[in-house]
Amino acid sequence: MSNHQAITDRTFEFAIRIINLCKVLEENAGVGRTISKQLLKSGTSIGANVEESQSAQSTADFVHKLEIALKEGRETRYWLRILIAADLLPEQRLVPILGEINELIKIIAAIIVKTKQNRQQ
Repeated sequence: MSNHQAITDRTFEFAIRIINLCKVLEENAGVGRTISKQLLKSGTSIGANVEESQSAQSTADFVHKLEIALKEGRETRYWLRILIAADLLPEQRLVPILGEINELIKIIAAIIVKTKQNRQQ
């Protein structure tokens, strides 16, 4: 499996995890439900943009799509941290998914940097 294939699979699996987490948040009215809508948008957008990058029309387009995925990843991490800090879900439930988003952010950022370096050579 190539690195690009691996990142598409990982971001897809991450989106499923986010969907399942949002289902739990949706069970209660109020703040959790409101945050779940934001989390659902950003958490599933990562994989959608990574997927779009696979059929980019140019290297610049490829980088642009990944930069959007990176921004969405950072937003997703923010919402997960809010859920922990506001005690909306038990921290131990969110630690694994927070670890995964941190890894995805690092991987996507590394692909962007490497692609830009290769473009300059």
